[in-house]
Amino acid sequence: MTADYVKALHIIFVVTWFAGLFYMPRLFIYNTEAQQLGDIERSVLQKQFTVMLKRLWFGITWPSAIITLVMGIWILISSGYVRIVFHPEGRWLLVKLLFVLLLYAYHLSLHMIFRQQIQGIFRYSSNQLRIWNEVATIFLFAIVMLVVVKQAMSAVWGLVALLLLIILLMFAIRMYKKFRE
Repeated sequence: MTADYVKALHIIFVVTWFAGLFYMPRLFIYNTEAQQLGDIERSVLQKQFTVMLKRLWFGITWPSAIITLVMGIWILISSGYVRIVFHPEGRWLLVKLLFVLLLYAYHLSLHMIFRQQIQGIFRYSSNQLRIWNEVATIFLFAIVMLVVVKQAMSAVWGLVALLLLIILLMFAIRMYKKFRE
């Protein structure tokens, strides 16, 4: 019974972590675009975005990432998955863990952007941040597909699907940019 509670908590904190990963770049975009406004508007908005960024990052996103990691390791060990990772039937898990590792690297990249924006440093355009925002979507698709489909998924078709998703997302970003202009 305990294993089910751990899995449920893991899923809940994955969802809240992704909520943070999806919303942080949106706040980065809004904060970046606020820099184009007049002094008074920019000052007011930057103060508000700083509060929002800090609350989301330290109140939801980081705690969720840590709890997700702890629960994930617990599941790996308690379920016996850790024993099959390097066997043919565990290849899906090995690939999933690689995507999870890359997702934590993405999380850390957002932390760097967060620190820069809090300091008033804006290195990326709103369009660059829109593209970076979609990276979490790619990880979400890849990880969920691997968990649900497991070894039944063809590596070739999985990669083709991911590439198509990336193309679709880039097309949507371009269309949105044209719409805004």
